[in-house]
Amino acid sequence: MFKTHRFLIVDGGMGTMLQSKGLKAGEQPELFMLKNKEVVTSVHKEYVEAGADIITTCTFGANKYKLGSDEKSREVILCAVECAKNSGAKYVALDIGPCGSLLEPIGSLTFEDAYDSFAAQVKAGVEAGADLVIVETMSDLLEIKAAILAVKENSSLPVIATMTFEKDGKTFLGTDAKTAAIALTSFGADAVGVNCSLGPEELSDVIDEFILYAGVPVAMQPNAGLPVIENGETVFKITPEEFAEKSAEKAKKGVLIFGGCCGTTPAHIKALADKLKDIEPVKLPEKHFTSFTSGRETVILDGKNSAVIGERINPTGKKKLKEALRNKNYDYVINEALNQENCGADALDVNAGLPEIDEKETLVAMVKEIQAICSLPLQIDSSDPEVVEAAVRIYNGKPIINSVNGTEDSMAKILPIVKKYGTAVVALTLDDSGIPKKAEERLRVAEKIISRAEAMGISRDDIIVDCLTLTVSTSQSAVKETLKAVTLVKEKLGVRTVLGVSNVSFGMPNRELINASFLAEAYGAGLDMPILNPLSEKYREIIAAHKVINNEDVSGKDFIEKYGNVEKMAAPVKADAKKDLKDIIISGIKGEAKSAVAELLKEKTPLQIINGYFIPALDVVGEGFEKGKMFLPQLMASAQAVKNGFEAISETMGVTTPTKGKIILATVKGDIHDIGKNIVKMLLENYGYDVIDLGRDVAPETVVKAQQESGAKLVGLSALMTTTVKSMKDTIDALKVVGADCKVMVGGAVLNEEYAQMVGADYYVSDATHSARVAAEVLKDE
Repeated sequence: MFKTHRFLIVDGGMGTMLQSKGLKAGEQPELFMLKNKEVVTSVHKEYVEAGADIITTCTFGANKYKLGSDEKSREVILCAVECAKNSGAKYVALDIGPCGSLLEPIGSLTFEDAYDSFAAQVKAGVEAGADLVIVETMSDLLEIKAAILAVKENSSLPVIATMTFEKDGKTFLGTDAKTAAIALTSFGADAVGVNCSLGPEELSDVIDEFILYAGVPVAMQPNAGLPVIENGETVFKITPEEFAEKSAEKAKKGVLIFGGCCGTTPAHIKALADKLKDIEPVKLPEKHFTSFTSGRETVILDGKNSAVIGERINPTGKKKLKEALRNKNYDYVINEALNQENCGADALDVNAGLPEIDEKETLVAMVKEIQAICSLPLQIDSSDPEVVEAAVRIYNGKPIINSVNGTEDSMAKILPIVKKYGTAVVALTLDDSGIPKKAEERLRVAEKIISRAEAMGISRDDIIVDCLTLTVSTSQSAVKETLKAVTLVKEKLGVRTVLGVSNVSFGMPNRELINASFLAEAYGAGLDMPILNPLSEKYREIIAAHKVINNEDVSGKDFIEKYGNVEKMAAPVKADAKKDLKDIIISGIKGEAKSAVAELLKEKTPLQIINGYFIPALDVVGEGFEKGKMFLPQLMASAQAVKNGFEAISETMGVTTPTKGKIILATVKGDIHDIGKNIVKMLLENYGYDVIDLGRDVAPETVVKAQQESGAKLVGLSALMTTTVKSMKDTIDALKVVGADCKVMVGGAVLNEEYAQMVGADYYVSDATHSARVAAEVLKDE
């Protein structure tokens, strides 16, 4: 389907179409379909007649978390595929949307639970006879990874994977388009792209990033622009002609798969199909760069730049880290990660190789903890293939695997993992005979590994060769062979290179001097990525100078800023430097918060700690979040740190948490999505407010009753779907009818200032930190 180089047209919006055919506000389209199959089939037929090649099933929310069980999900999927097939569709795509709950550690849903739910949907889709799967409207890169894996492991169906982006060009959880394009490709999606949230013009830059970095065909399914309110109704203003014109601009740049989302109709799809008839598809050039990502950041090596891998999360020779791993003290690990990130590391090696612990359990836990807080990509480091796969599977992004070597056993066990999960991999130039003495022999080992990998469909771009650093104390002449091998590998094989720098000085005095000198020579030999301790100022000096010489630091701007005034240079970072409570909260080190608060309580009152540490720290995090410098996972980690601090106050002092006033929160009638509300709740509680959470799908009279009984001065209402905005208005009207003495703030994915005014709200809040500012304004006298 995706191998032929031609345009594919997907259908448009289903929910907004069904609203015009009887779907009530707040009613789930999937359940509506079970009672109105002919109506859904008729919508599909309209899209087929408009020129759609692919018809997506009415199953966006057909998972057990939204329908109650896998059995109900299967019933809906079987019915939905039947409806799509009866429309005369050329291809029927099983539509899979998000579970509706955040994955841990931000939420409570595990990766395995999400995978199981998606797998049940895929199996039902296969049973029903779907031709492909579309995983859409995802904000969480880890959740969409679970969905893609579920498709690949439970079917042979091709999969289109699309994410939804906000105005800042990032998803709700902070993934940018470049990271998404690279990671989704690595996960094994057959086509990747963008859908929902915004119109084609607003998504233009995001789509361009996908075109630039995706290694598979690119899809775009935008909304018919941003919705507006006319005569109390939600209206999408972009006409079919405008929609087609804007979409066609991307056809000329390389997009191959087109369709629409909210607000688009058969008329939009027909205009699009007609427009594409006059355009010749653009075949994009093959992309050649080495890449690895976290859930929020990407490192790309293209031969013109370098990167640094931090080595400090490896227990070899590190007593404190060993003790931390034995005790499952992951706060120590997080501290090491953040220290290295703050000192300029671009990626982190993560190793749990201690014989007395469960390595698989520990490494998986370390990866989960680090990726929740730290933005850097990780290098998964283990000699056990089972451990490697377990960590890679739950990794949020495209990691590096460390490592494969030239032995048959290693290649047979590691390369299949690299292929399945689309990772990058370090290739060690050793084989059954050990480490070759000569550079030419190491080159041949590298060639063997690359040849085997390419035969399996692994690009050499994903292979990073380690020519192996030996120590000058025992193998002095071999060090020059290592440097020579680096040059040969770069020149002959055209791949990126990596070296462990610290190994060279083992057994020698003044090790840092030898390491730094070796690092400089290795850069000259063509090294792309050193593995080292980024907390070392001497290493940082060499790296900074190299970036100037290598033309990475254009005009030496960063070098001049750092070293232009020696008096202002910061002191070297100490690995074990003690953080105060404010820093702990800002960093999101949840475990340390409780003990830090307990220590402070020896000399400060609870109120002094709250006002002097909790609130200022949360304000810093909130400001960073609003400026796009911090993202939701970090915001939630900081909130959890404060929550742990409150526990210490309660346990130590035997007092309840002081409250600034009561706030009611609810997701309105007909809407079952409560992710945003739950985030707001957690943050407001940590600012000291007493939050009354009424849950989701809350009737107006329930909100009114809660306000009357509690006397809360602020009510917060959430809605995710355009169909439930009316319920929001009904709730606010109900509060006004009884003369409720309160202000109302509203928020949610479909809301904006205009919506807020239309429903009669006092405040529109764009995110959780905004809600805290509104609460401070409304409840300042409480």
